[in-house]
Amino acid sequence: MLTILRYKIIWVTAILLSGLAVFVFATHQQPVDFSTQVKPILNKKCISCHGGVKAKAGFSLLFREEALAKTESGKPAIVPGKPGESEMIRRLTLKDPEERMPYQHEPLDQEEIDILTKWVKQGANWGEHWAYVPLKPVEVPQLSDTFIISEVDNFILARLKEEKLKPSARADKASLLRRVSLDIIGMQPSRSLAAQYLQNNNGNAYELLVDSLLASPHYGERWASLWLDLARYADTKGYERDDSRNIWRYRDWLIQSFNEDKPYDKFLVEQVAGDLLPNPTDAQYIATAFHRNTMTNDEGGTDNEEFRTAAVIDRVNTTWEALMGTTFSCVQCHSHPYDPFRHDEYYQFMAYFNNSRDEDTYGDYPLLRNFKDSSEAQLNELAGWLQQQTSANEAAAIIRFVKTWQPAINSLTADKFINSELSDTKWLAYRNNGSARLKQVNLQQANQLIYRYSAWAKGGSWKLHLDSLGGKVIATVPAAPANGWQIAKVSFPVQQGVHDIYITYANPSLGPEQSGLMFDWLHFAKSFPGERARDYAAYQKLFWKLLTLNTESTPVMMENPDDMHRASYVFERGNWLVKGKEVKPSVPNSLAYAMPKNAPANRMGLAMWLTSKQNPLVARTMVNRVWEQLFGQGIAETLEDMGTQGITPTHRELLDYLSYKLMTDYQWSIKKLLKTIVMSSTYRQDSKVTEELKEKDIFNKLYARGPRVRLNAEQVRDQALCFSNVLNQQMYGPSVFPFQPKGIWQSPYNGAQWNMNQNGGQYRRAVYTYWKRTAPYPSMITFDGASREVCTPRRIRTNTPLQALVTLNDSAYVDMARHFALRMQKETGNSVQQQIAKGYELMLYKPIAPGKLQALVRLYNEALVKFKNNPKEVCEINGGMNEHASAETAALIVVANAMLNLDEVVTKG
Repeated sequence: MLTILRYKIIWVTAILLSGLAVFVFATHQQPVDFSTQVKPILNKKCISCHGGVKAKAGFSLLFREEALAKTESGKPAIVPGKPGESEMIRRLTLKDPEERMPYQHEPLDQEEIDILTKWVKQGANWGEHWAYVPLKPVEVPQLSDTFIISEVDNFILARLKEEKLKPSARADKASLLRRVSLDIIGMQPSRSLAAQYLQNNNGNAYELLVDSLLASPHYGERWASLWLDLARYADTKGYERDDSRNIWRYRDWLIQSFNEDKPYDKFLVEQVAGDLLPNPTDAQYIATAFHRNTMTNDEGGTDNEEFRTAAVIDRVNTTWEALMGTTFSCVQCHSHPYDPFRHDEYYQFMAYFNNSRDEDTYGDYPLLRNFKDSSEAQLNELAGWLQQQTSANEAAAIIRFVKTWQPAINSLTADKFINSELSDTKWLAYRNNGSARLKQVNLQQANQLIYRYSAWAKGGSWKLHLDSLGGKVIATVPAAPANGWQIAKVSFPVQQGVHDIYITYANPSLGPEQSGLMFDWLHFAKSFPGERARDYAAYQKLFWKLLTLNTESTPVMMENPDDMHRASYVFERGNWLVKGKEVKPSVPNSLAYAMPKNAPANRMGLAMWLTSKQNPLVARTMVNRVWEQLFGQGIAETLEDMGTQGITPTHRELLDYLSYKLMTDYQWSIKKLLKTIVMSSTYRQDSKVTEELKEKDIFNKLYARGPRVRLNAEQVRDQALCFSNVLNQQMYGPSVFPFQPKGIWQSPYNGAQWNMNQNGGQYRRAVYTYWKRTAPYPSMITFDGASREVCTPRRIRTNTPLQALVTLNDSAYVDMARHFALRMQKETGNSVQQQIAKGYELMLYKPIAPGKLQALVRLYNEALVKFKNNPKEVCEINGGMNEHASAETAALIVVANAMLNLDEVVTKG
């Protein structure tokens, strides 16, 4: 018996020891993950000295081939599989502070050294960062719980269970009504829709509400507001002069695109390369204003090429931040210190944008001229006639020239000035016996010059010379005085080839310092086709009428024709004046998704790459952005940076799941994505914060409760307009001027004034407010609106006393409080308690708590006593003496003003 027992003990011990050995071996052999374990250590402790910016001792950890290469010592610092022979590992473990790495910093802890040692031993393999890995179907966690009504809830609940947390109960109907309305349309719903939802006790009531809100035209206004920050939209050009820019049609295009639920891939293609689509529509041209929101420097004496280049660089950085959630701007000066992007790749990417026609001109060329009504019909008639007289390409080119005045040579590109100059660095101006050159002009088959000019001195004429000042004169043109800018033409014999064009001007009547002629742009072309047609003269006259018609216009993107192609170069250390090797358009090689086959080497090819289903960044970025708009923070908090220095997603699988669905099941429909999220139990939770959640998840990153965040600048204003019942629901059109304090807006160059609208325009939604970059609308800036000099991928919410001062003291809000008080009086009885209670219900769809009502009634009574003894202040707060000017109304205005500032009113909960 004892022997048998001894054998059993030995047997059990052997099994335990063998199991332990297997466990130890398995644990020891478990591969180190580069992205989650190694890269964070390198970025935090090593890369500042050994990365894209610096490579001390010839050692860089940015790319594997660099990390394994020989250093200045002649030996590699990392020997894969041999940590004992790797100088990097040795230096990490030394005690001498003069030799130990990181130099002059705290040493790595033992766990970090062990990870790096194990990584080297396993071969020092690199890995792809999660954000750059192509999307694929994601398995939904299989859970059974009454909380789950959407796949979104499966992912959220699985994580909550890991953290031993439970989701919150569902929010009440009133809270959900306000929350989802603010999120989808950015303001209150109509009273009829709100009543329909609150009175509907069927299970589908909430879904019907969501569908109605998504179908509302106000949906486009709310989501266009988000995009305007990304597009750095403004009604001015920026920089020191910050003059006006007529670009509101782009804002309207956004609103229309969101309302029609334009597929997100098409939405991006049109903005990046709408002008390069086959036979682009006016709307597709206007979409490209996305990249014409770049600033233009109109200050005299500035270098136009410098600021053209700055605009191109801004387009690169905006494309990466807005569309791909990736910081790329630092690669302008050096290889990225943290992510796998090389210095040269920045300029290869920039080459996609460097060939556009804009050149920092005062006129903001190229422009899409807006033809409407009869002129639009005449343009279509001209297009039809031209198609019968010439080739389709030539007909399209003529119509494009009528609509855009492009391609034209901007006079600011002239050089070799004699008695001439770029006046205010904007236009080519001539004195007597002046000359200047237009370099390398394509004159193939050209026999006509159309030009925009201004002349103001009698007795002058100008000439066109080929190749030199003494070269062949192909045209002599009288320069008669003109009334402002004029468009004219001159014919000459048919020319061949490419030539330098010298323009000379003579006017003996001018004094030594007087100028008499100025050019804006010049267009060399063939003469108008169809000479043999019976109605040739009529259509030539129509062409000229439409070409010279005074129209409104919108800055758009257009590509240079082949003969005006602009080469691209690497800027040494990011300096645009120091050009290195020439580069061709390309995307970073480190990304696993190549350019689609047959993609052209222009912005259209880039748009195809961006929206390819092999490119995961675009879908991930938009899903993350939509989530942030609903919950107050992204699944990956750093919307602007999903790279290795960005904050890791809290629910990466959920982000990938929704991103894949957006591209495939939803066919890039943002409305379907929104509906999926707002229909989830996760979104519909109560937002109350329990003591447990305060301790375990105060920032709600696990989503065990509903969102509770301060409204954005536009929502604060728009809902106040709804409360006061003065909202002007007119859509589209030029930007408006609501109340703004005097002295905010200074326009020293043109003396423009902020003249408040008086015809109801002052009560339009925030999205239509005129936006001046150097003096943005102050109340919205106080609530964290963006000034929009550059792309703003994420607004950081602040909480300052200035915000309360806006809603309490800003005249726009005092005015809205007046109307709100009158509404409270009108919609209920004479009892002030009833009036205040009704006002609270109008705002939040629920009865006011007795304590709050008591506090507001007390405020009313205190104000009433004050106003009864001071008729002057009654008049002042009432905005003048009228039938409403009474102490009772004045006191209620004070209460209404305070109600606009309540925490639950400026917060979405």
